[in-house]
Amino acid sequence: MEVKTPVPQVPPPVWRQFKDLQEWEQYHQERPEGDKHSTALTEIAETVHQFPGGWIVTASVDKVLNWARKSSIWPVTFGLACCAIEMMATFASRFDVERFGMVPWASPRHADLMIVSGTVTIKMAPMLRRIYAQMADPKWVVSMGSCANSGGPFRHGYHVVKGVDRVVPVDVYVPGCPPTPDALMYGLLLLQEQVAEFHQTGSRPRPTPPGD
Repeated sequence: MEVKTPVPQVPPPVWRQFKDLQEWEQYHQERPEGDKHSTALTEIAETVHQFPGGWIVTASVDKVLNWARKSSIWPVTFGLACCAIEMMATFASRFDVERFGMVPWASPRHADLMIVSGTVTIKMAPMLRRIYAQMADPKWVVSMGSCANSGGPFRHGYHVVKGVDRVVPVDVYVPGCPPTPDALMYGLLLLQEQVAEFHQTGSRPRPTPPGD
Protein backbone atom coordinates (compact mmCIF):
# COMPACT_ATOMS: atom_id res chain seq x y z
CA MET A 1 0.00 0.00 0.00
CA GLU A 2 1.47 3.30 -1.10
CA VAL A 3 1.54 6.06 1.45
CA LYS A 4 1.02 9.48 -0.12
CA THR A 5 2.79 12.49 1.27
CA PRO A 6 0.26 14.95 2.64
CA VAL A 7 0.01 18.19 0.70
CA PRO A 8 -0.23 21.21 3.01
CA GLN A 9 -3.25 23.38 2.41
CA VAL A 10 -2.51 27.05 2.90
CA PRO A 11 -5.68 28.81 4.02
CA PRO A 12 -6.51 32.15 2.38
CA PRO A 13 -5.75 35.32 4.32
CA VAL A 14 -8.28 36.00 7.04
CA TRP A 15 -9.05 39.50 5.77
CA ARG A 16 -10.42 38.08 2.54
CA GLN A 17 -13.34 36.65 4.51
CA PHE A 18 -14.69 40.12 5.25
CA LYS A 19 -17.24 41.32 2.71
CA ASP A 20 -16.27 45.00 2.95
CA LEU A 21 -12.63 44.27 2.15
CA GLN A 22 -13.61 41.94 -0.68
CA GLU A 23 -15.67 44.75 -2.17
CA TRP A 24 -12.80 47.20 -1.73
CA GLU A 25 -10.43 44.87 -3.57
CA GLN A 26 -12.95 44.48 -6.39
CA TYR A 27 -13.98 48.12 -6.88
CA HIS A 28 -10.82 50.02 -5.84
CA GLN A 29 -9.76 52.37 -8.65
CA GLU A 30 -6.14 52.26 -9.79
CA ARG A 31 -4.48 55.06 -11.68
CA PRO A 32 -3.54 54.19 -15.30
CA GLU A 33 0.07 54.05 -16.35
CA GLY A 34 -0.22 56.57 -19.18
CA ASP A 35 -1.14 59.67 -17.16
CA LYS A 36 2.36 61.13 -17.20
CA HIS A 37 3.11 64.67 -18.20
CA SER A 38 3.50 65.68 -21.82
CA THR A 39 6.52 64.29 -23.68
CA ALA A 40 7.02 67.54 -25.64
CA LEU A 41 9.04 69.20 -22.87
CA THR A 42 11.01 66.00 -22.35
CA GLU A 43 11.98 65.87 -26.03
CA ILE A 44 13.05 69.53 -25.98
CA ALA A 45 15.11 68.95 -22.83
CA GLU A 46 16.83 65.94 -24.40
CA THR A 47 17.69 68.00 -27.49
CA VAL A 48 19.17 70.82 -25.41
CA HIS A 49 21.00 68.29 -23.25
CA GLN A 50 22.97 67.06 -26.27
CA PHE A 51 24.55 70.49 -26.88
CA PRO A 52 27.87 71.28 -25.16
CA GLY A 53 27.09 72.41 -21.64
CA GLY A 54 23.41 71.71 -22.20
CA TRP A 55 23.16 69.58 -19.08
CA ILE A 56 23.70 72.70 -16.97
CA VAL A 57 20.73 74.43 -18.62
CA THR A 58 18.42 71.41 -18.43
CA ALA A 59 19.28 70.67 -14.79
CA SER A 60 18.64 74.26 -13.75
CA VAL A 61 15.41 74.54 -15.74
CA ASP A 62 14.16 71.19 -14.36
CA LYS A 63 14.65 72.38 -10.80
CA VAL A 64 12.74 75.59 -11.49
CA LEU A 65 9.89 73.81 -13.28
CA ASN A 66 9.56 71.13 -10.59
CA TRP A 67 9.49 73.80 -7.89
CA ALA A 68 6.84 75.74 -9.85
CA ARG A 69 4.62 72.69 -10.36
CA LYS A 70 4.87 71.70 -6.73
CA SER A 71 4.13 75.23 -5.53
CA SER A 72 1.23 76.06 -7.85
CA ILE A 73 -1.36 73.34 -7.31
CA TRP A 74 -4.86 74.63 -8.07
CA PRO A 75 -7.59 72.55 -6.40
CA VAL A 76 -11.11 72.23 -7.72
CA THR A 77 -13.19 72.07 -4.57
CA PHE A 78 -15.78 69.34 -4.30
CA GLY A 79 -17.48 70.05 -0.98
CA LEU A 80 -20.28 67.61 -0.26
CA ALA A 81 -20.96 67.69 3.49
CA CYS A 82 -19.68 69.00 6.83
CA CYS A 83 -16.01 68.39 5.89
CA ALA A 84 -16.41 71.19 3.36
CA ILE A 85 -16.73 73.69 6.23
CA GLU A 86 -13.29 72.64 7.49
CA MET A 87 -11.96 72.92 3.95
CA MET A 88 -13.32 76.47 3.70
CA ALA A 89 -11.65 77.32 7.00
CA THR A 90 -8.37 75.95 5.65
CA PHE A 91 -8.48 78.32 2.69
CA ALA A 92 -9.60 81.27 4.83
CA SER A 93 -7.37 83.93 6.35
CA ARG A 94 -6.44 82.12 9.58
CA PHE A 95 -4.67 79.19 7.94
CA ASP A 96 -4.06 80.80 4.53
CA VAL A 97 -3.17 77.86 2.32
CA GLU A 98 -2.60 80.28 -0.55
CA ARG A 99 0.87 80.92 0.85
CA PHE A 100 1.68 77.42 -0.47
CA GLY A 101 0.60 78.52 -3.95
CA MET A 102 -2.75 76.72 -3.79
CA VAL A 103 -5.67 78.73 -5.15
CA PRO A 104 -9.21 77.22 -5.12
CA TRP A 105 -10.54 77.16 -8.63
CA ALA A 106 -14.10 76.59 -9.85
CA SER A 107 -13.18 75.33 -13.31
CA PRO A 108 -11.97 71.71 -13.53
CA ARG A 109 -10.18 72.44 -16.81
CA HIS A 110 -7.82 74.85 -15.03
CA ALA A 111 -7.30 72.70 -11.92
CA ASP A 112 -5.00 69.77 -11.26
CA LEU A 113 -6.21 68.72 -7.80
CA MET A 114 -9.61 67.55 -6.57
CA ILE A 115 -10.35 67.73 -2.84
CA VAL A 116 -13.33 65.47 -2.10
CA SER A 117 -14.67 66.61 1.27
CA GLY A 118 -17.78 64.87 2.50
CA THR A 119 -20.12 61.97 1.86
CA VAL A 120 -20.21 60.71 -1.73
CA THR A 121 -23.63 59.30 -2.54
CA ILE A 122 -24.34 56.93 -5.39
CA LYS A 123 -26.35 59.68 -7.08
CA MET A 124 -23.41 62.12 -6.89
CA ALA A 125 -20.70 59.66 -8.01
CA PRO A 126 -21.28 60.07 -11.80
CA MET A 127 -20.95 63.86 -11.53
CA LEU A 128 -17.77 63.52 -9.50
CA ARG A 129 -16.34 61.18 -12.12
CA ARG A 130 -17.30 63.62 -14.90
CA ILE A 131 -15.54 66.55 -13.22
CA TYR A 132 -12.48 64.37 -12.65
CA ALA A 133 -12.44 63.44 -16.33
CA GLN A 134 -12.52 67.14 -17.31
CA MET A 135 -9.32 67.88 -15.37
CA ALA A 136 -6.07 67.97 -17.29
CA ASP A 137 -3.34 65.38 -16.70
CA PRO A 138 -1.46 64.92 -14.49
CA LYS A 139 -4.18 65.27 -11.87
CA TRP A 140 -4.36 64.46 -8.19
CA VAL A 141 -7.07 63.60 -5.67
CA VAL A 142 -7.23 64.19 -1.92
CA SER A 143 -9.89 62.30 0.03
CA MET A 144 -10.86 64.37 3.06
CA GLY A 145 -12.71 62.87 6.01
CA SER A 146 -14.07 59.48 7.06
CA CYS A 147 -17.06 59.66 4.72
CA ALA A 148 -14.91 60.26 1.64
CA ASN A 149 -12.34 57.69 2.79
CA SER A 150 -14.63 54.78 3.58
CA GLY A 151 -18.24 55.92 3.90
CA GLY A 152 -17.90 56.93 7.56
CA PRO A 153 -20.94 56.47 9.81
CA PHE A 154 -23.12 56.10 6.70
CA ARG A 155 -21.03 53.26 5.28
CA HIS A 156 -23.80 50.65 5.52
CA GLY A 157 -26.44 52.92 4.05
CA TYR A 158 -27.93 51.91 0.72
CA HIS A 159 -27.19 55.31 -0.84
CA VAL A 160 -23.53 55.93 0.11
CA VAL A 161 -20.37 55.02 -1.82
CA LYS A 162 -18.02 53.16 0.52
CA GLY A 163 -15.03 55.31 -0.27
CA VAL A 164 -14.39 57.75 -3.09
CA ASP A 165 -11.53 55.54 -4.29
CA ARG A 166 -14.24 53.37 -5.87
CA VAL A 167 -15.00 56.26 -8.21
CA VAL A 168 -11.62 57.95 -8.80
CA PRO A 169 -8.06 56.99 -7.80
CA VAL A 170 -6.92 58.72 -4.59
CA ASP A 171 -3.40 59.97 -3.83
CA VAL A 172 -3.72 61.22 -0.23
CA TYR A 173 -6.22 60.21 2.45
CA VAL A 174 -6.90 62.70 5.27
CA PRO A 175 -8.57 60.90 8.23
CA GLY A 176 -10.96 62.48 10.70
CA CYS A 177 -14.64 63.22 11.23
CA PRO A 178 -14.27 65.98 10.32
CA PRO A 179 -10.52 66.54 9.88
CA THR A 180 -9.15 69.79 11.26
CA PRO A 181 -7.70 72.40 8.91
CA ASP A 182 -4.28 71.42 10.26
CA ALA A 183 -4.84 67.83 9.10
CA LEU A 184 -5.85 68.97 5.61
CA MET A 185 -2.80 71.24 5.43
CA TYR A 186 -0.57 68.30 6.35
CA GLY A 187 -2.22 66.20 3.63
CA LEU A 188 -1.62 68.98 1.08
CA LEU A 189 2.04 69.16 2.09
CA LEU A 190 2.33 65.39 1.57
CA LEU A 191 0.75 65.87 -1.84
CA GLN A 192 3.33 68.50 -2.73
CA GLU A 193 6.07 65.96 -1.99
CA GLN A 194 4.33 63.44 -4.25
CA VAL A 195 4.06 66.01 -7.06
CA ALA A 196 7.76 66.84 -6.76
CA GLU A 197 8.70 63.15 -6.86
CA PHE A 198 6.43 62.52 -9.84
CA HIS A 199 7.98 65.27 -11.92
CA GLN A 200 11.49 64.13 -11.01
CA THR A 201 11.06 60.39 -11.55
CA GLY A 202 8.03 60.20 -13.87
CA SER A 203 6.30 57.68 -11.60
CA ARG A 204 3.73 58.24 -8.91
CA PRO A 205 4.47 57.15 -5.35
CA ARG A 206 2.13 54.76 -3.59
CA PRO A 207 -0.87 56.52 -2.00
CA THR A 208 -1.06 56.89 1.73
CA PRO A 209 -3.38 54.25 3.23
CA PRO A 210 -6.76 55.41 4.54
CA GLY A 211 -6.67 56.23 8.22
CA ASP A 212 -10.20 55.03 8.92
